[in-house]
Amino acid sequence: MTAARLIELWRGGMCESSHMGHVVIADGDGIVEAWGNPGTVIYPRSSCKMIQALPLVESGAADAAWLNSEQLALACASHNGARQHVERVESWLAALGLEDSDLRCGAHLPRDPDERKRLICADDSPCQIHNNCSGKHAGFLTLSRHVNAGPEYVEIDHPVQRAVRRAFEEVTGETVARWGIDGCSAPNFACTIEGLAHAMAGFARPKGGARGQAQTRLVEAMRLHPELVAGEGRACTELMRATKGRAVVKTGAEAVFTGIIPERGLGIAIKILDGGTRAAEAAITALLVHLGQLEEGDPVVQKYLSGPHRNWRGLATGELRRARGFPV
Repeated sequence: MTAARLIELWRGGMCESSHMGHVVIADGDGIVEAWGNPGTVIYPRSSCKMIQALPLVESGAADAAWLNSEQLALACASHNGARQHVERVESWLAALGLEDSDLRCGAHLPRDPDERKRLICADDSPCQIHNNCSGKHAGFLTLSRHVNAGPEYVEIDHPVQRAVRRAFEEVTGETVARWGIDGCSAPNFACTIEGLAHAMAGFARPKGGARGQAQTRLVEAMRLHPELVAGEGRACTELMRATKGRAVVKTGAEAVFTGIIPERGLGIAIKILDGGTRAAEAAITALLVHLGQLEEGDPVVQKYLSGPHRNWRGLATGELRRARGFPV
């Protein structure tokens, strides 16, 4: 099976661009709906951070460190590096007796405009805590401290990454065939679109035990704190707010998106082939409408899917549309 046409950009009555990709909606019994090829192998990138956080919770490390729901949300986050994110990660590290230099994610300017402006105006450099993955890395450090492992927690053979790999294989139901290094220097394990959707379905309807309790706590943390999972003006935050917590969604680099819908026991996995973020955001929005989690007329649907694109003068120039047959 080949990729399916999912999202189109129309201008002046003509389809100007189209985005191809793969989508799977799954429940605990298997595929419910699919577009493209469910067996396509991808790197889930940051869309799987809730999987990477599983060992933190189910090992007892989170409780031993007295982590709260805000910190668990940050462990699953790709945050903007706003003050609300930076200060929480900084205090988390301080409680462990650690600091910025203990992180292995690298530094970049924050996406948050206020914090970016503050750094530039002060002629100051960003630190690793500004990295959008610093919450995930604080979680890795917490687990590493709990199991008395060494400081190089992003190495593939480190106990932290061995635990993440085991959890990843168990929830996807697949053996990891390859891995790559993510933008934050941590390993990112490959899986199929179907496997990723299967994993999200497991978070949507956990089966109990330590694994199920961990899945429930992480989903609840993301649901309670959408502003920490991404930040103001971000699709993840705005879509979760718009669904009033009925859906939990997470973006990943190169146009991957995952979704968790607890009330229906459904997991969603999306990959746009060209890496276009706008298409991934439009696709997850379309699916949330399709699955009854958002109304077509909701302003967030207009923003990420069906509203007009405007130029610098404010003139409507075009619009994104669902391709024919997506979703049915």
